[in-house]
Amino acid sequence: MLLPITLTLAGACALLNMWLGIRCTRIRIADQVLHGDGGSTLLVKRMRAHANFVEYVPVTLILFALVELAVGTSIWLWGAALILVVARIAHAFGMDADKPTVWRGGGATLTWLVMVGMAATALIIAYGATREVPAPPAMAMIR
Repeated sequence: MLLPITLTLAGACALLNMWLGIRCTRIRIADQVLHGDGGSTLLVKRMRAHANFVEYVPVTLILFALVELAVGTSIWLWGAALILVVARIAHAFGMDADKPTVWRGGGATLTWLVMVGMAATALIIAYGATREVPAPPAMAMIR
């Protein structure tokens, strides 16, 4: 089954992950830092932005795939995917600042809301359904 929302989101997130890595690499090259942070506060911030992305996005992508498999494509799922991408970009830019910013806080909050929303949706689909799930066509022929 084709999962257009999850595939689009995964592609966008892969590009965002690469962009976050490039942001770190540019500082590493400029400051000649091979390992660690070399004492660069900006590199530390960007490394954390990249690590934070890797900490939150994979499980959220898995939830998107499972929910899309269960219910199909929908406008609210497209919206949640767009919110996640925008939130991760905002968070990355917000992490560059020396003080808390609306970009960092808003990006983190939106990421959490999407993740919790997708988790709740997955649980509702798994345990809230009162109807019997039909067997796949191949299994129906065996009966």
